[in-house]
Amino acid sequence: MKILAISDIHGAYGKAEAIIKNEAADVVILAGDLTTVGSVKEAERAIGQLASAASRLLAIAGNMDLPQHDELFVRLGVSIAGRGVEIGGVGFFGVSASPFTPMHTPYEIPEEEIAARLAAGYGEIRHCRRKVLIPHAPPYGTRVDIVHAGYHVGSTAVREMIETAEPDVVICGHIHEGRGEDTIGATKIVNCGSAADGYYAVIHIGEETVISLCQLRSLGTSPT
Repeated sequence: MKILAISDIHGAYGKAEAIIKNEAADVVILAGDLTTVGSVKEAERAIGQLASAASRLLAIAGNMDLPQHDELFVRLGVSIAGRGVEIGGVGFFGVSASPFTPMHTPYEIPEEEIAARLAAGYGEIRHCRRKVLIPHAPPYGTRVDIVHAGYHVGSTAVREMIETAEPDVVICGHIHEGRGEDTIGATKIVNCGSAADGYYAVIHIGEETVISLCQLRSLGTSPT
């Protein structure tokens, strides 16, 4: 299975659509911050645009989206926020929003609520042999949750779920400067970076799991 992972689009819908068309993946994951405080109507138009380019689209909302976007994603049939979806034997589950930040962005929730939503989604796909976790915020204390000032700002609840459920892959975003990879135990973690800057990740799940960090450039796509 080829998974295309995109996060932090922040309104750059044309660039995200170009990435999707360039990769022709089996599943496209939108890992939050589709908009920058965009309305429900804006988010609906964006999902329609991106879903038309994808074979299968799954999405969560980020801290710069609105809480109401979760309801929209459920209505449009793309939500994996507090839910589980099985595709080709792979179980996908996720959680929207982020832990509380000093910026007081539109969609921040307590760690306890992140944990509860993750548990609900995991319960629906725990039978799957392969599992992919999609939180907007990275797990705490990793190479992919460090801001420019040098602090770890990820989610403790996400980290606890990784340690408990041991998913094959974690796809996240939120911390733009945290773009990269890390591991917790056998779990591979990828922070896609900001799609507004052309960054994304491709994950191949087969006998082995292979992750590539990529960037859409004006003359084509290059691994970075």
